[in-house]
Amino acid sequence: MQDEIEQVWRAADCLYSEAQLQPRIEQLAAAIDSAVAGADPVAIAVLNGGLVVSGQLLPKLSFAMQLDCLRATRYRDTTRGHGLEWQLKPRTELAGRTVLLIDDIYDEGVTLAAVQRHCREQGAARIYTAVLVDKQHRRKHPEARVDFAGVTVPDRYVFGFGMDYRGYLRNAPGIYAVNSGAED
Repeated sequence: MQDEIEQVWRAADCLYSEAQLQPRIEQLAAAIDSAVAGADPVAIAVLNGGLVVSGQLLPKLSFAMQLDCLRATRYRDTTRGHGLEWQLKPRTELAGRTVLLIDDIYDEGVTLAAVQRHCREQGAARIYTAVLVDKQHRRKHPEARVDFAGVTVPDRYVFGFGMDYRGYLRNAPGIYAVNSGAED
């Protein structure tokens, strides 16, 4: 496995360097500040991918908030989505609250739609969603919605800055696209 990971890493195309992402994260924070400030929100990091994004984004937000997390996955260290598996649900009471979901990528939106539905079922008054990456294609889930996105990427398998390739490379200091053939 380690040889495959190293090969994917060496052959990948850098779409955004860390230096290119930092101003986008600043812009994302400014947009969120304008919409969410004063709402007594609970920010929820969608793990694992949303961990890196949350760590970069939250210190740039100017309002007080509570922080929680959840873990729902479809990929399970593979490159293809399967049925949704809830591994951890938020513990903070969401009834009547403004929720800010923070995730790494808006791809097809299946997980995102399920997480948003869960927050509505828990009585959230308003749900905002922020992602670092919005993948450009037409396969989006009809119930998923993103309010804030940092960057767009083409319809390629991407990793880095929280996103993984088979459970690895989430720590890559930018956003990289796997070269065709390595995704299977």
